[in-house]
Amino acid sequence: MPDFTRDETMDDVLSEMARESGEPEMPAGDPEVPVGEHVRTFRETLGMTVQQFAERTGFSAALLAQIENRMVSPSLGTLVKIANTFGTTVSSFIGGKEEREFSIVRKEDRTTVSRVGLKEGGKSTYTYESLGAGKAGRKMEPFLVRLQPLSESPTARSAHDGEEFLYVLSGKVTVCLGNLSDVLEEGDSVYYNSTIPHHVHSADEREALILAVIHAGT
Repeated sequence: MPDFTRDETMDDVLSEMARESGEPEMPAGDPEVPVGEHVRTFRETLGMTVQQFAERTGFSAALLAQIENRMVSPSLGTLVKIANTFGTTVSSFIGGKEEREFSIVRKEDRTTVSRVGLKEGGKSTYTYESLGAGKAGRKMEPFLVRLQPLSESPTARSAHDGEEFLYVLSGKVTVCLGNLSDVLEEGDSVYYNSTIPHHVHSADEREALILAVIHAGT
């Protein structure tokens, strides 16, 4: 652990710890969206420190510092919880179009967000693309999600306000809801309250593709 002077703020300390404990940042020209930087900008616009942001959202300051420094990329559940706390949308952290009463997202215009830089190996567990960016005042957040095979069984689960609908486009998906675990195949779907601790991942060694629609509950 590095030494710090008394003049450094807690935010500086957390940021330095995040940089030292994580993977290197993606190289220049990376096409993926720097969600962590958008979260940092959003927090700074509110005039809040990392610690104050943590107290409002319920996440640890260390985790938020790692997210902001792209050492850990947040899950959709994490972004939904942050967005709900401050009355904004998940897409506000992804960036994109000027918002209006409707949104048409062309295939070539979709922006990809990847969970990169994970300390447990750095392999992305999934990537997701926003399908609703640009629609003002939306109550739903639609995403195209690519789930990668896991090297080990997941232990962490997400829980937040709202509802979620998942439709399997290809592959097989394991859905964990509370004490329930089931496998969905192409054409299957599930609709559940997001307050139930949940996790989804590819059920075998192949990538799975799903349509996910999240109602944030605001």
